[in-house]
Amino acid sequence: MTRVSLVRGDITEQQVDAVVNAANSSLLGGGGVDGAIHRRGGPEILAECRALRASRYGKGLPTGQAVATTAGRLPARWVVHTVGPVWSREEDRSGLLASCYRESLRLAGELGARTVAFPAISTGVYGWPMADGARIAIETVRETETAVEEIRFVLFDEPAYEAFAAQVG
Repeated sequence: MTRVSLVRGDITEQQVDAVVNAANSSLLGGGGVDGAIHRRGGPEILAECRALRASRYGKGLPTGQAVATTAGRLPARWVVHTVGPVWSREEDRSGLLASCYRESLRLAGELGARTVAFPAISTGVYGWPMADGARIAIETVRETETAVEEIRFVLFDEPAYEAFAAQVG
């Protein structure tokens, strides 16, 4: 059975097989988690992302999908990049957010990852309300069949940690 754990801290410091990056569709780095992973992981990650853009993802990685690269200098083997949806009051995009978690787990399992660290996807600059983002994240990983043994949510601050802890129970 897959274990779900919560950690308050920096996702770039997690010693896991795969770190999930809340990427933007360009795959070329950005702010928040994405920028931190690219800065700490080094140029190897960006080089592989550029190669992906030049081959399979010329228009960028679609929202809800996932792709893997090396982890570069991170204490992990892979980075699984996924593009979360921007929150909308007018349109229910929760299926896309759930897809980020499901597709990232599927890909991590295919790679042979046993431990995966997730951020709270879409809850930063993409504006997803933290409590709802936590609910979708926890429900989705619990419902997804995977060979991954530990799913670790790495939460940057206390309010995010508390929102996820309320969902874990």
